[in-house]
Amino acid sequence: METLAGVDANLFARIQFAFTISFHIIFPAFTIGLSAFIATLEVLWMRSGKLHYHQLARFWTKIFAVSFAMGVVSGIVLSYQFGTNWSRFSVVVANTIGPLMGYEVLTAFFLEASFLGIMLFGWNRVPPWLHTMACLIVAFGTALSGFWILSANSWMHTPAGFELRNGIAFPVSWTEIIFNPSFPYRFAHMMTAAYLTTSLVVLAVGARYLVAGRFQTEAKTMMRMGLGMVALLAPLQLIIGDLHGLNTARHQPVKIAAIEAHWDGSHPAPLVLFAWPDTKAERNLAEIAIPNAGSLIVTHDPNGLFRGLKDFKPEDRPPVVPVFFMFRLMVGLGMLLILIGISGAFLWWRKRLFQTGWFLKPVQYCWPLGFIAILAGWMVTEIGRQPWVAYGILRTADAGSPVAASTVAVSLALFVLVYCVVFSMGILYIRKLIRRGPQVGPAAPRTGLPNRPLSAVEQSEAS
Repeated sequence: METLAGVDANLFARIQFAFTISFHIIFPAFTIGLSAFIATLEVLWMRSGKLHYHQLARFWTKIFAVSFAMGVVSGIVLSYQFGTNWSRFSVVVANTIGPLMGYEVLTAFFLEASFLGIMLFGWNRVPPWLHTMACLIVAFGTALSGFWILSANSWMHTPAGFELRNGIAFPVSWTEIIFNPSFPYRFAHMMTAAYLTTSLVVLAVGARYLVAGRFQTEAKTMMRMGLGMVALLAPLQLIIGDLHGLNTARHQPVKIAAIEAHWDGSHPAPLVLFAWPDTKAERNLAEIAIPNAGSLIVTHDPNGLFRGLKDFKPEDRPPVVPVFFMFRLMVGLGMLLILIGISGAFLWWRKRLFQTGWFLKPVQYCWPLGFIAILAGWMVTEIGRQPWVAYGILRTADAGSPVAASTVAVSLALFVLVYCVVFSMGILYIRKLIRRGPQVGPAAPRTGLPNRPLSAVEQSEAS
């Protein structure tokens, strides 16, 4: 096999896909939650007629438009890579994965695209109820898109409802394919992460405005809505994650062994807080662990046993080091989010949320935490699946295309260059929109809804 600087085409292709999907995943995750937030603001405005709900909806819709566009652009190239870099993968699993991705386009993307124009450009052009309905449909469409994509991805981890004929997977039961064993847990885990990520961004922007003394009414609304979701979803995500882990232990035990850096399955596992997994010596260096706590988490029994890495052949194990550390990064951030939610809820209960500087000042910088946690969790999921690209069906080493390493390396370099330029411009523009803030006008721009006079704060902002 041809190599470039000692790296073969398969590894270059893996790096390219990892790079592009890491960029892509943060935008759909953000827009899934943001579309629901905008729809909620529209409904609140329709019910109350309060101007600041409308101003916030328009403000966040601008950010949604930029994020949605970057998500579409970054997602298109992923489908092309299936044909250019992963042709054998396409041949083996296209009969199952292909229709699922097609359903996502036909049912979700077309639905979003049909009503996105009304959502973005329908201000003052369509009746309020129609614009609100368009926002609700776009929010539903983004969630439906996540449904199909996560179904396809979950099938790659826990294939079901198929049969192999000459090494090719053919569908037998679409119900089993769509609702494969890990799908309910992955879908709940990822959707909760999406809403949690958006809530953190909303919370951080609200805190930023409060600290700066700007847009007080809008900032307090963002703080309440963002913090309420964080306080609710962060503990819920811990429960969902535990259920997801139990499911993974049943269907992908080697991934759990890598997550826990658990080598010897003949003894109860400690909870390894820190270590450096030595894959050659098959042991952990500099280990700091809590005895039996790993078995308690994985099996819900402090003396329970589960398979260790030594129970699997070395060629069947995933890379342990990145899986081990990325999982701890994800969990650590999750615990931090729970702390933010609990402390913020306590201040809210004491009616000191908007005056407590020690909470507001650091929280205004918490917006990237959800994105980092999503990327860390995605790495645990995908790296932990190795060496399989479709678990038990096709190994990653056998899934590539017969292309030269130099060809993939050149395309990878171009992707890095273009992505860094385009997405830097997009992120800078979003930052500019946030710095500008929601524009407060003298009156509600739509007719037929209850209205109220502007408050003193809103009048000062308008001036």
